[in-house]
Amino acid sequence: MPYKFTFDLSRIPRFFFAELTRIGYEKRMHRKVGAALQDIIRKFKIQETTGLNLSDAIQLLEDLVDLEARNLLEREKFKRAGRRALLLPHCARKYMDNRCKAKFEPNIPSYICAHCSEDCLINKAVFLAEGEGYDVYILPGGSCVPKILKSKNYEGVIGVACGKELKLAGKVLESMGIAGQAVPLLKNGCSNTFFNMQTLQRILKKN
Repeated sequence: MPYKFTFDLSRIPRFFFAELTRIGYEKRMHRKVGAALQDIIRKFKIQETTGLNLSDAIQLLEDLVDLEARNLLEREKFKRAGRRALLLPHCARKYMDNRCKAKFEPNIPSYICAHCSEDCLINKAVFLAEGEGYDVYILPGGSCVPKILKSKNYEGVIGVACGKELKLAGKVLESMGIAGQAVPLLKNGCSNTFFNMQTLQRILKKN
């Protein structure tokens, strides 16, 4: 969990993310968006809703803007990609104890979903992605990403993680010439993390 703070954006209205998308598109990878972000923090009462201080809120939103800009810039290349993979965080499993029947395969390294809980976010994501022809990995941490990518010949990768981990993974993908798409966590932490399934479903589509 690279952030030094925890956050939960799951209660923020969806229009907030549309506004972030607009900023990301207009600014692309430009970093001087502090004033605009402070405006959007006030508009959507991010500090009051999340409990984040202004500095942490700006850092989080800057990362989200950067990720959205990267998604836009990489989308066409990603759509042309052949073999694709989805990397999921194991902390989004419904259970983090023995109630989860997923088995960890250290040689991959990845958990293998056992589809034991229909309402588990990871189970739903695995079902969607495999239906679209993706290889799916449920990772215990970002350090597993290079090992998986070096052992496979993927042309496109979708990552689900917190913003900082996604930015680090983006650098790895760029160095390997792999098109990437990011789905940021809306709630971080060591368990019960959350991402938007509709966002994932939209990005999984190959058209």
